[in-house]
Amino acid sequence: MTGDRSHLSVQGGPPARWGAVRLLMPVMDAHRRPRGPYTVGAALLRRLVPGAPPELVAAYDIEIRAAAPELAAQVPARRMTIDAGLPDEERILVPAPRRTLRLANGIAEFVRAAVPPGSTLAVCNGAHADPTDTELLDVLTRRVPAGTLTVLVYADGPEPPPDERAADELWPLVDRCMREGFLHAAAELGERGLDRTEPGEARWWRFAQRTATALGGLGRVQEAQALWDHVRAASQDPVVHAAAAYGTAMLDARHPDPARRDLGRARRWINEAIAIAGLLPDPLERAFKLGFDRNGLALIELRNGRPQAALSLVESAIELAAELGDRHPVHRMVLLANRAQLLAMLGHPKEALEDYTAAIAIDPAFPDTYLERGNLLFGLGLTEEALADYERAMRAGPPLPEAYYNRAELRTVRGEVAGALADLGTVIELDPAYLDAYVNRAGLLAAADRDEEARADVTAGLARAPENPHLLTVLGQLETAAGRFEEAAAALDLALERAPELAAAWGNRGVLRYAAGDAEGAVADLSRAVELDRQPDLYANRAVALRALGRTAEAEADELRATRSA
Repeated sequence: MTGDRSHLSVQGGPPARWGAVRLLMPVMDAHRRPRGPYTVGAALLRRLVPGAPPELVAAYDIEIRAAAPELAAQVPARRMTIDAGLPDEERILVPAPRRTLRLANGIAEFVRAAVPPGSTLAVCNGAHADPTDTELLDVLTRRVPAGTLTVLVYADGPEPPPDERAADELWPLVDRCMREGFLHAAAELGERGLDRTEPGEARWWRFAQRTATALGGLGRVQEAQALWDHVRAASQDPVVHAAAAYGTAMLDARHPDPARRDLGRARRWINEAIAIAGLLPDPLERAFKLGFDRNGLALIELRNGRPQAALSLVESAIELAAELGDRHPVHRMVLLANRAQLLAMLGHPKEALEDYTAAIAIDPAFPDTYLERGNLLFGLGLTEEALADYERAMRAGPPLPEAYYNRAELRTVRGEVAGALADLGTVIELDPAYLDAYVNRAGLLAAADRDEEARADVTAGLARAPENPHLLTVLGQLETAAGRFEEAAAALDLALERAPELAAAWGNRGVLRYAAGDAEGAVADLSRAVELDRQPDLYANRAVALRALGRTAEAEADELRATRSA
């Protein structure tokens, strides 16, 4: 382990003797082959949960049960979404890859409170750990103080025996991995299951569907595409072909690189899925599949810039869902939330709020809908109601960086700078790659004349995104305040090159030009900023530059505008 605890260091082999090191438990073998996800995490929880206070265990029930399902009898489910009790065909949501980071943060918080101070966790075979364990060990290293728990990770270790498990043994593991969002393991174990089943048979199809979905969720688009093609070659079942067409369409519609999304090809595939679904003989299966696929086409329409067409498709899917009775509640929840999003986009906030509320009523333990409704409420100026929804989202599941980020924005608008800074600090602690949190915190710190702290955030953010225009804008502001006008100009010029419509960059360059003695240039830049965003501080700054040029009447008009819009 290096002295920098912000990154995990995988060393060679463990020392022959541990000397005075106080090991929390015997050296853990992290190799993913025998157990899969959370090999280390589950062993750590098995060691700590039995002696932890019941209220602490209850506070992290989701995280503990996800990482160590064998502890379920000791950890009653306190927070549970409705899909936990649904049959397989009704569990349609696949957790995003970021869910494992949320779980890791929750486990780290539990460990921080439960572990005896001065402990050491030693792990071998770190180079072969499942990504869930790699992520967890990194979060533990970053979030649990070294005086509480030191984490030592070694690359080498004994090689476990080959995985000889039959398909019937692999299937429940793959199914669990998909339900929990352990996508790397789902893909790896699913490929083993495919190798041990006959192409085209029912078990093979179940492995194929899970594996292709996991690959797509991981951004491994070509591998997912190849597997969907294999499915089409191996099966003549219309349900399978409809599902493969939908899965292939979503690879384009949801491609992680927007520039590589082929929405025309996605439309062709989703139309095939819809055509097949409309011919299915079972009326309930037809209603569900057809509505599901139309919802997929709605996403394509939305990304084509046609929200009204997307809304019509979602509404037709909701009508079909009415034929399902009490079945497929998650499907109905998703459709209502999607319609709410589209209604809000099209200027119908009242109806959107009604749909979000109806979606929440279906599953009050699902955090995402609270977050979305909170954003709508915030946009409507209903800050107390939005705050309540953000905090409900925080309580509903493992630590959610987006909820803290959104609450920080709300607190900023209300002038609660200390609370906003605290929330942004939480976001960065939970997810050091959350770039917008650095941007916003740097801006708040700079506005509070805490320039050294602001510069640290700008530096950290630019290390992750060297040409981020928002960070460059704050850097330009800081360099101007420090009297380094040449460096300020370079930062602001690059910001405007990357984001010509960024009002803050124009405004800050106007301030720089005034400070450098170029009042005419300052007025020009500030005028452009005002065109883009009529903020009171922009009018006030332009008034100062206008007065320096002797344009008193214009300066007074800007001062009046600044007062009125404040």
